[in-house]
Amino acid sequence: MMQTLSIRDRQRLNLAPLQVPDRLLLGPGPSNAHPAVLHAMSLSPVGHLDPAFLALMGEIQSLLRYVWQTENAVTFAISGTGTAAMEATIANSVEPGDGVLVGVAGYFGNRLVDMAGRYGGDVKTIAKPWGQVFSLEELRSALETHHPAILALVHAETSTGARQPMEGVGELCRQYGCLLLIDTVTSLGGVPIFLDEWGVDLAYSCSQKGLGCSPGASPFTMSDRALEKLAQRKTKVANWYLDVNLLGKYWGAEHTYHHTAPINLYYGLREALRLVAEEGLVACWQRHQTNVEYLWQQLAELGLSLHVEKEFRLPTLTTVCIPDGVDGKAIARQLLTEHNIEIGGGLGELAGKVWRVGLMGYNSKPESCDRLIAALKQVM
Repeated sequence: MMQTLSIRDRQRLNLAPLQVPDRLLLGPGPSNAHPAVLHAMSLSPVGHLDPAFLALMGEIQSLLRYVWQTENAVTFAISGTGTAAMEATIANSVEPGDGVLVGVAGYFGNRLVDMAGRYGGDVKTIAKPWGQVFSLEELRSALETHHPAILALVHAETSTGARQPMEGVGELCRQYGCLLLIDTVTSLGGVPIFLDEWGVDLAYSCSQKGLGCSPGASPFTMSDRALEKLAQRKTKVANWYLDVNLLGKYWGAEHTYHHTAPINLYYGLREALRLVAEEGLVACWQRHQTNVEYLWQQLAELGLSLHVEKEFRLPTLTTVCIPDGVDGKAIARQLLTEHNIEIGGGLGELAGKVWRVGLMGYNSKPESCDRLIAALKQVM
């Protein structure tokens, strides 16, 4: 006899087919996906150990090496958002007691500090006002003072719109015997990156910004130097899901089961990476730069100023100073509700002081700028 169950009243459920608004996503991410990426994600899934999917994983790895300009063997996607890829770099490189020096000039530098501390790192910081960057001499002085095992920097600080210059930093790290870890969440696909030339040992990114895919399949890479440190660990990696020793067996030649990959997200990531490669990296970077300079000009004509010095501004994300007497949240809300345009507000120290405007991936085009400027003229 079937057991009597208490069933929640179905009449309280929304049984209508899913409907979502058609927004122009010009915030700090996600950005709108290219139609080809959306089509790829709509394809029928296969098994996560299907030969066709394993071949696709190999293609993702090759494409990631191209967009990052690296030959790192350990280059793959983490099944999770960019924060999971961020944590993977920390979890695999930091053991209890390891010295970790973090450059903090924004919200995500502080997140690296928090993560490294949770894994037992002896964390020290070098700090600058939000929106500024570190000079080589400032980094040299901090390395000389602290002699860390790892230097962690945010290449593209999503909270401020600033781009940290990387030329010469890897050489410094080798002089002081430490690994170089960088955050490329808001730079990959839209800002010149040369991991091997810069001497970067660990890097991570996301899928939903410059690459123009949905969140949830996040690039991750480790150099041979970082792998040597991993091999010399005295303790197990504290995060099982993000342990490269295990993930590497799934992404490697043996393809040992580790977890059920988000099949359709990887379809989308592969297609997004293919589109970048088809356009060509230099052309892709130039498109982002050309379009953001057009945006800056239009914003200036509206009388709006920008938070970051031009030399260090990101082509993917611009922080716009909210004028005195203007309710920044109200303007952003009007853009969303009346014009279907999303922009972001400030985080941390910049909360209430700036808007964050993203021109990333598929959205980096003059039409995006024109639509935003026309809407701003109406709501301000």
